[in-house]
Amino acid sequence: MAIPTEPIGSIPRPAELLAAMRAHAAGKISAEQLKTAEESALRDTIARLEETGSPIITDGEQTKPSFATYPLSGLSNLASDGAVIPFADGHTRQLPKLTAGPFRYGIHAVAYLKAAQRHAHRPLKQAVISASALSLLYPQDGLPGYPREMFLKDLIDEAERDIRQSLENGAACVQIDFTEGRLALKLDASGGVLNAFVDLNNRVLDRFTTAERQRIGVHTCPGGDQDSTHSADVDYSDLLPSLFRLNAGRFYVQLASEPDRRRVLSMIRGLLKPGQMLFVGVTDPINPRVESPEEVRDRVAEAAKLIPIESLGTTDDCGFSPFADDTSTSRETAFAKVKSRVEGTAMAATALGV
Repeated sequence: MAIPTEPIGSIPRPAELLAAMRAHAAGKISAEQLKTAEESALRDTIARLEETGSPIITDGEQTKPSFATYPLSGLSNLASDGAVIPFADGHTRQLPKLTAGPFRYGIHAVAYLKAAQRHAHRPLKQAVISASALSLLYPQDGLPGYPREMFLKDLIDEAERDIRQSLENGAACVQIDFTEGRLALKLDASGGVLNAFVDLNNRVLDRFTTAERQRIGVHTCPGGDQDSTHSADVDYSDLLPSLFRLNAGRFYVQLASEPDRRRVLSMIRGLLKPGQMLFVGVTDPINPRVESPEEVRDRVAEAAKLIPIESLGTTDDCGFSPFADDTSTSRETAFAKVKSRVEGTAMAATALGV
């Protein structure tokens, strides 16, 4: 395919897996029984993603508790009363809070990659959570004997390992989820928090070579959970200049649900550096209507008027169910949207003669 296309990551979990997760949490089934349900969901998800024709696939994040909290699995130095993320419809998500150092990941993304590789016949993309999102685990009043800078050093080491192991074990590319970027401007309109987030993530990215960074991308969106967002009311003009300071080779930008896509593309055109790839969102995961391939084709053509075609790719605005318990979107809708993205992107490539 002349115009690359990639998924963001998550696919809604099947009902059987969600039931097994609840049963295991309640002590009603064994870890082995849960593992069987996870393996079945993983195998089915990969097969169905491959059936869409997608040239690059993911594991659908079937076995992650969420896109943000997977590194915390099995950790004992956490409390439940961490930062709260409010969504536009009134529901919230709450992060844990670190209670003692040192900070180490309980699981690294490479474990998910290796599990998916057992079933995949196409290149796999691996999504990882940003260092800036996990920096929110550190309590505002500090921790005795474990100052914030020591925590950040440990965090950066772990975030680097998360990316590097995935690259070294065969991931086609690695996507850093940075949905908190736009949210940061809602929490601090001055941009101070956002720029601190960018600087922190660059401390991770600067540990990689230029060639390695061509395979590392950053995803931004206004959140997508239970058919709601946390920061869609924040204007892209406030986010994009800081976003494109990130030393990444690829950017995955929510665009399908934006009211004025051309305006956003015009801003990005002035910020995109030579050699960087822009993957524009052409499907909206929280809209139940499935976009037609022709609609996707037209959105790609719209982007191609402003972005050099050699720098242009397509994606979904966000993951379909980034939190495991989100059942607002069906698996059938998610796979149908992916298929339309793939087919529409191919149609656009033909129409544009590339």
